[in-house]
Amino acid sequence: MSGRPDADLPPDTQTAEDTTEDAREDTPRVDVPEDTPVDAPEESPENSYERDDEDDDEDDEGDDEDLLAARARRARWAAVGTGAVLALAGTAAALLRAAGTAPVLVPVAYACGAAVCALAAVMGSRARTRRALWTTVAGVMVMALGDQFD
Repeated sequence: MSGRPDADLPPDTQTAEDTTEDAREDTPRVDVPEDTPVDAPEESPENSYERDDEDDDEDDEGDDEDLLAARARRARWAAVGTGAVLALAGTAAALLRAAGTAPVLVPVAYACGAAVCALAAVMGSRARTRRALWTTVAGVMVMALGDQFD
């Protein structure tokens, strides 16, 4: 792209001031019935919706807050659930590896990873969902690193 300032924009990205005579000729015309007064606004579902929407501005703000609260609640539950499941899986893996012939470092790594995932579950329950996500990733990485020593 040359980035020349004098290059014309495509018609769909031009602003109203930039519209040229050629672009005006290319746009389709809308025929208005003859019995419709010139000054009367056209009655369409879109126009009536806009009028109704103006009356309900206060309700929209409440709906947005409800949606945000629901989204935050789902994120907390996801962080808690993921952290708890991975903590249980890491604990089970640590117990199974400790009962086998694996080196001592392997079950210790699984147990440490499980502890980090349990910490992530606690962080998720306290609405620290981003930190809980990265803590969960760190816990799984510790478990994967312990698996490499086997």
